Amino acid sequence: MALLLWEVVARVGLVPATEVPPATTVLRELVRQLTQPAFWDAIAATLAQWAIGMGLTTAIAVPIGLLMGSLEPVWRAFRPTVEFLRPVPGMALVPLAILLWGLRPTSVVFLIVFGSVWSLIVTTMYGARNVDEGARDTARSFRLTRIERTLWVVLPSALPYVATGLRVASATALIIAVGAELVIGVNGIGYDIARAQTAGAVAPMYALILTSGLIGVAIHLAFSRLERRFLRWHQSQRREVTP
Repeated sequence: MALLLWEVVARVGLVPATEVPPATTVLRELVRQLTQPAFWDAIAATLAQWAIGMGLTTAIAVPIGLLMGSLEPVWRAFRPTVEFLRPVPGMALVPLAILLWGLRPTSVVFLIVFGSVWSLIVTTMYGARNVDEGARDTARSFRLTRIERTLWVVLPSALPYVATGLRVASATALIIAVGAELVIGVNGIGYDIARAQTAGAVAPMYALILTSGLIGVAIHLAFSRLERRFLRWHQSQRREVTP
């Protein structure tokens, strides 16, 4: 429906075709781009930076979130910092990233981590704080250590929240990756979008923008499928069977 509306708006002249070409023109350009090695190189570069950023985000956010949700002193110590930095847009730190690492992929990875880590910390924290009290009491009655309680009680309870946080963070990370490439000039889809815009190649520019959206959909579907597979035991993934 959106593509049809796009086609009609461009064809009837509601917007200049030189600025917004019809959807069919953009789709033809996208098909042509599929045969270009440079197109796939840009996708690979963006996904590599996204993957590294998401890996670091997960490694940082999940332990901190579990500690904040499990230990009151840690929650009190980290909460002001998290609440202060969480609203700061990742792209606002582009000048800092350039000063520290220059026009390199490291700058993009830093922006991805900063922009996506806070939402995952918060969701993991709430998951850890939402552990059933009966489960906590049972773990204490069996004299489980704090580490054992975290591994066998807190973490399983927090996993659905972590999965939700990962889906949100993955979308944020892709947005920041493409935006940072566009602004900083690091190889990737964002950089190719900027080059196409500078050269006045409108159809290739929209084809690349459409590609970034399709990648976002693919990432969302992949995380949703992994969530259904690894959280089959959780009630949120159980399908109700009607008699």
